[in-house]
Parts: sequence; C-alpha cells; structure tokens
Amino acid sequence: MPSFGQADARVLIVGLAPGLRGANRTGRPFTGDFAGDVLYAALAAHGLASGTYRADPADGFTLVDTRVTNAARCVPPENKPTPAEVATCRRFLEDELLTALRPRVVLTLGRIAHESVVRAFGRKLKELPFVHGLVQPVDEVTSLVSSYHTSRYNVQTGLLTPAMVDEVIGTVARLRAAAAG
Repeated sequence: MPSFGQADARVLIVGLAPGLRGANRTGRPFTGDFAGDVLYAALAAHGLASGTYRADPADGFTLVDTRVTNAARCVPPENKPTPAEVATCRRFLEDELLTALRPRVVLTLGRIAHESVVRAFGRKLKELPFVHGLVQPVDEVTSLVSSYHTSRYNVQTGLLTPAMVDEVIGTVARLRAAAAG
C-alpha cells in the first residue's frame, strides 16, 4: 500500500496496516473504513487536510503538509500483523522517516506502529514509551506523538474518544506550525 500525501510533509502519520475493506479495497491508506472516517475528519478540522472526504480516492480530499503511511504495508491475516511482518516492512517505514526532508512530527496510531517507528529511528522502546497523547523528542529534528489507533473497536469501547482524537490532532497541528517557524 503506497503512502498518501506529499513526500516532504512535516507531519507523518503512521498506522498499523491497510484495512481489508478500507485501504486494501480503495488503494489509499485509511480510506473506506471507520478508522479513516475518524482520522480524516480530525485532520480536516485542524487544517491538516482539505476538501471533502468521501472514502473514495477520487474524492479530491488532500492532505496539507501531512503524509499517511503504515507500519505494515500489506493486509495482515486476522487484521493483526505478526512481529516478523512488521520487521520486514520496517525498511519502507525507514524510507519515510529517515529522508533528507525528515518529518518534524510523527504521529503513531497504536502501540505496534509506535514501536516500529521507535525501532526505525534506532531507539530503544524504553527510551520512548507508548503513552497516549505524549509528545517526546526523538532527536533534534523530530517529535513523536502517540495515540491509540482510531479503530472502531477503540472508539466503541471508549478507549479513544472523539475529544481525545481532537486533542491529539490539535497537538500535532500546533507542533507542525511551530516547525514551520
């Protein structure tokens, strides 16, 4: 699954893997499933996206200085990638993170995405723990923001509320604005 958004974006959002009935069907990350409905509405509300999101890659919806990718590039069995699959796909994630035009803000959606990002940066998990809403400097260039995944399960069980999503995306937007200087 290719990434969505401009390659030199200051914000990179990393999800878990393409959804079977969403991104795998539509060809665009977080498009066509509940998690995308939640994520893209919040991005638009905070100026990180524009246009009307209609869960269709031809909807004209665009990201603003933001790019979306996944820790695993293929739809995983039972909707959960194995550690080996995430490790195999990490080279694609490194290509997104460790470029000359590195993202200034990385938002991870879920623990697996968070841990893969931390490893891609060559850091130890205990140095950058997963805590929802926490902002941590990875290095002198990049800040890491962690969030629970915007999955239907997390929202329906109350692990992640709309207010929590709004707060995290608001934090990302503020960090992006500060990086733009």
